[in-house]
Amino acid sequence: MGGGTGTGGAPVIAGVAKSMGILTVGIVTTPFSFEGRRRAVQAQEGIASLRDNVDTLIVIPNDKLLTAVSQSTPVTEAFNLADDILRQGVRGISDIITIPGLVNVDFADVRAIMANAGSSLMGIGTATGKTRARDAALNAIQSPLLDIGIERATGIVWNITGGSDLTLFEVSLFLFGCLFVCLLLSWT
Repeated sequence: MGGGTGTGGAPVIAGVAKSMGILTVGIVTTPFSFEGRRRAVQAQEGIASLRDNVDTLIVIPNDKLLTAVSQSTPVTEAFNLADDILRQGVRGISDIITIPGLVNVDFADVRAIMANAGSSLMGIGTATGKTRARDAALNAIQSPLLDIGIERATGIVWNITGGSDLTLFEVSLFLFGCLFVCLLLSWT
């Protein structure tokens, strides 16, 4: 958000889709601080307009990406990272609906969580190695993309993706680990 096309066009397209009864999910980024005040103001205006026209809106501040990259990361790589995170978010939601998984989740399940949900958060966690399930769960919950904690969440959509060597124990460990952390956060 903050440019012309996405800021002006996205709310219009989303409004048409929502008026047709289509589940509308917006996943957008806000400009980096160094992009200037004008872009930031345009982005906030666009987000306000988009929020009125979507069921769920996920806003990812690009400045949050600075905590996820090293100081030596080239600016083009940082922008590519922002684009990749958006891609992962869209693909994750799409995959839940279109790719059969171990646990059957369909569009009705996704709609039940995301319809008229308002603002939403997105955490992405990846890991490899012996403790990959635990590490991925912690990375998703502690993602720098999360502006606020997940303790007040009214619904959660998980998308767990792994290779053919992903074990049932790892899936269970991931989910129970995430739920345990959520419960701890809600009690504090």
